Amino acid sequence: MNVDLELYRVFYVVAKHKHMTKASEELHISQPAISQSIKKLEEQLGGTLFLRSNKGMELTEEGKMFYEYVKGALELIKSSGIEITGKNAVVVGRSNNVGKPMALLLLNEGATVTVCHSKTQNLNEICKNADVLVAAVGKANLIGKDAVKEGAVVIDVGINRLDDGSICGDVDYDAIFEKASYITPVPGGVGPMTIAMLLNNVVKAAKLKLN
Repeated sequence: MNVDLELYRVFYVVAKHKHMTKASEELHISQPAISQSIKKLEEQLGGTLFLRSNKGMELTEEGKMFYEYVKGALELIKSSGIEITGKNAVVVGRSNNVGKPMALLLLNEGATVTVCHSKTQNLNEICKNADVLVAAVGKANLIGKDAVKEGAVVIDVGINRLDDGSICGDVDYDAIFEKASYITPVPGGVGPMTIAMLLNNVVKAAKLKLN
């Protein structure tokens, strides 16, 4: 299934503003066109991302998880202190729920983005050029020491269960730990950040209600 990155851009702008009028102003497209894009994305993802209300466009629980999961990975990159603008970023994985939206967010932050997938040749060589490397392919320890350049920021979104029942990511954490300037573990990396982002939204909603 191929999802146009433009659909993700519409989704994130609407999710950010929670209002069709403001989203239309930023995107420079009509509200009916926005509605059509959201409908198309929901059909391709197989879920409902927004609910309309008198207050605007509210994210469903599925929509919130979709939004915050990738947003959480971006926040981890920012927390490393690296200036994303102008950097080379490589996203390994082109899934509709992580890889493609992650690439879009990095593009919006001003990075030069390369998306790798199962058909990509010379994967290690491409990854070695990355200042920011995001692994989201779902293949245990795919990214080894030879695929990471010295000082790179490495975000591991993959979750894989090994034959012994243990969990690991797409990145060989132990091999890369000393080489990367910043690396997230699995488990204990992107997952907790996603929960933190969701809880932050709960707190914001509670404050708004109290005020």
